Parts: sequence; C-alpha cells; structure tokens
Amino acid sequence: MSKQERKTAENKIKREFIFQRKNYIFMFIGIACIALGYILMSGGGSDDPNVFNPEIYSFVRIRLAPTLVLAGLGIEIYAILLNPHKK
Repeated sequence: MSKQERKTAENKIKREFIFQRKNYIFMFIGIACIALGYILMSGGGSDDPNVFNPEIYSFVRIRLAPTLVLAGLGIEIYAILLNPHKK
C-alpha cells in the first residue's frame, strides 16, 4: 500500500464522540442537582454532643435534599440515553 492510499484510507474514517453537546449539558445539570442535594443534606450537627438539635429533622434535609439527589440521578440516566441525532 502506497503512502497516498494510506492517507486517503485514514481520511475516510470519521471519528465521533459517543455523546454530543446536548448530552453533556444534561449531564452537568444532573451533576449540579446531585451536588446541591448533598450540600442541602450536610450540616445540622451540634458542638455539644449532649445537646439535641431538632434542625436535623427539617423539611430541607429529610424531603427536599434526597428528592434532588434522585432527580439528579434520573437526569443523568436521561442524558446517557438521549439520542441527539434523532429529530
């Protein structure tokens, strides 16, 4: 095989990424939702172990934060399965 034939054969192979820009946008949104959920879950500790802090049972830590984490995981699954070439 000559050099000219080898160059034309290499030019014919078109390399593509598995995911497109739309997939990555949804992935970053999902990661942001997961991170926000974990941030909302953090904290609530007490400096003194003998003092009970009822803030640990707030709506944000018990309901909202886990819901955000699960929603973020759902967005991640959607981003992986999304076909950007489909019209």
